[in-house]
Amino acid sequence: MSPEFITIGMFFGLMIGLFMGHPLAFVLGGLAVIFGFFGWGPSSFYMFLNQTWGIMDNYILVCIPLFIFMAQLLDQSGVAEELFDTMRYLFGPIRGGMAVAVVVVATLFGACTGIIGASVVTMGLLSMPVMLKYNYNKRLASGAVCAGGTLGILIPPSIMLVVMADQAATSVGKLFAGAVIPGLILSGLYITYILIRCWLKPADGPAISKEERQSISNFQLTKMVLKSMVPPVILVVGVLGSIFAGIATPTEAAGVGAVIAFIMTLAYGKFTWSGLKTAVVNTAKTTSMVIIILVGAACFSSIFMGSGGGEVVRDFIVGIGFGKWGTFIIMMVILFFLGMFIDWIGIIMITFPVFLPIAQELGFDKTWFVVTMAVMLQDSFLTPPFGYALFYIRGVTPPHIQMSTIFKASIVFLIMQCIGLAMCVLFPAIITYFPKLV
Repeated sequence: MSPEFITIGMFFGLMIGLFMGHPLAFVLGGLAVIFGFFGWGPSSFYMFLNQTWGIMDNYILVCIPLFIFMAQLLDQSGVAEELFDTMRYLFGPIRGGMAVAVVVVATLFGACTGIIGASVVTMGLLSMPVMLKYNYNKRLASGAVCAGGTLGILIPPSIMLVVMADQAATSVGKLFAGAVIPGLILSGLYITYILIRCWLKPADGPAISKEERQSISNFQLTKMVLKSMVPPVILVVGVLGSIFAGIATPTEAAGVGAVIAFIMTLAYGKFTWSGLKTAVVNTAKTTSMVIIILVGAACFSSIFMGSGGGEVVRDFIVGIGFGKWGTFIIMMVILFFLGMFIDWIGIIMITFPVFLPIAQELGFDKTWFVVTMAVMLQDSFLTPPFGYALFYIRGVTPPHIQMSTIFKASIVFLIMQCIGLAMCVLFPAIITYFPKLV
């Protein structure tokens, strides 16, 4: 089989398998087995064993279950509830204040978990009933929850950045440092949009009543802020601070984070043995899902690249002749398109072997390029028809909020993500300054 035939066949096979509703891991692994057997014969199976062993023996990936366990413990600790209740009173007096509170809490919660499902579902359960009670615009409310929740995959500690660092053969700490400011910029863009929209259309985000705000004294509010903010800040400093200071590796810092999260659960009085069991079981399930996708994608990539598919795609992209930045735009458009159908793990495993050599050939800084890809991959959670965050929020919203409403809600926040990416491209120091400083 020619490389061109393999490239087209594996791509269309991937699309067909996904549209038929099969899990991504088995679609990727199945295509690897089919094309490997007919292209290379039974000897390809030995390569699959080596790829699987490489995933199992990867020390960097050990931090994935630790970060997931940390997120599960935080989910049970009640830290998100405490934060949202505090921010609701803090920002509630301004128009759109509760939607702003959602983004702020999601940003802080994302810096503690890095798990999209946990952030979106938790914020949806906490904030949607309150915002709908105050007659918030349904699109604004659901869009704020979806967009805010997706920040957890970009703001460190992020599982996506861990996988990216492994595939790009670069430092996890550098990617963590490079993603901090872009994540905060996206959060700021979301908040700015909410404030401008609610200033122009006050009915879209009414402020809470004076009576409700005055029911909490300034002293009580200050106490609430300290109680809800200090523990998460300690967790973030303990995890990211130890990495940036060179005290601990990401894997060791993940262990520190899990211990701090456990202590926070005890401090908030939410620890139960059944809750601990649930956290362990959910961690095992999520980790298994991530690793099996990595295994399937690694086998897929090995056949795809080994058969010359990477060269075909590389020659096609570079051969268009759009120059350095035109080629960069093409790669981002491909990421955007793939984000409509494929999970971020699959996108990373498929595109990194092709895109990274092109980026290096064109002279892009590796850390900068990988973080821009991470910013663009934010859209994979918000783009219809298969954006995961859209279905997460649909599962926790009242029946009268239709899926079409949630789809429309994501469009404006997708534009905000594109603006954030454009800022990172126009001002590369947004990404590169902090890693160099650290």
